Amino acid sequence: MEFKLTTLGTASALPNPKRYSSAHVINIRGHLFLIDCGEGCQVQMCRHGISPVKIEGILISHIHGDHMFGIFGLISTMTLLGRTAPLTIVAPESFRPILNFYNEHFAEGMKFVISYLPLSNKEPATVLSYRSFYIESFPLVHKIETYGYIFREKVPASNIRKKKIEKHNLSLAEIAQLKKGCDVLREDGELLEAKNFTYTPYEPRSFAYCSDTMPFPELTEWIKGVDLLYHEATFGDDKEAKAIEFFHSTARQAAVDARKAKVGKLVLGHYSTRYPDLHVLLSQAREEFSETFLSDDGLTFDIPLKKHSKD
Repeated sequence: MEFKLTTLGTASALPNPKRYSSAHVINIRGHLFLIDCGEGCQVQMCRHGISPVKIEGILISHIHGDHMFGIFGLISTMTLLGRTAPLTIVAPESFRPILNFYNEHFAEGMKFVISYLPLSNKEPATVLSYRSFYIESFPLVHKIETYGYIFREKVPASNIRKKKIEKHNLSLAEIAQLKKGCDVLREDGELLEAKNFTYTPYEPRSFAYCSDTMPFPELTEWIKGVDLLYHEATFGDDKEAKAIEFFHSTARQAAVDARKAKVGKLVLGHYSTRYPDLHVLLSQAREEFSETFLSDDGLTFDIPLKKHSKD
């Protein structure tokens, strides 16, 4: 049951010969989603063995160019590859005219349907739901309308403790009830409590993506307890005034958010070209939150499965 982030582009707005613009792929249980689609995204996908045809959905945080200039080329490539499966695009309402422009001028030969889900929520809301996971969007604080995303596994169905079946001579009906979390009262008055007969096979995992944003109070509550957090870290302490001016975060501010939210691991990205040596950003962040790591183009971060004991 895979759950991993691949960072394809970790630069900010200005061109960088060593980094591509923002683009990230989430693989959750074999379902692939692209988060942001900066210039050169499809080149990076080819380089790292990710097929455009297998992308089920594209989630755009906002319509600044470094987060969506690659989408025309990617959709065109999907068409050339003969894609027929529907494609879901989740993006702010401001993306609608951009998609309409593409459909009007470049959609010839397209054999798949694009399902566009515009965002306008003012607090976290579920935008897509699947059998074993769901995706939330939440507003960020940037110069224009911007959204972050959270991928959450659903709580799995309970398993029965097999040793209890024979010991208590459980019937199929009793097993079914206990697995639903319902206590069973037998005719002889014996009470079988579901909590003693079942266990949750694993702890649901979660990942949060915080694109361009300045710190704001609600954020740490919205991302609280996620296993992995990707948070922009455009600037260091020396440029905190610039971060405020452009509605961005410093590496330290990202780490403070991670600490307050009690996340499992923090991954930094969206670096300004002002920092050829990123370890200065890492050092500042780790002063606030030790489980901080630098993303880089092509790096993958796994969220391991946390199994619960059967006993």
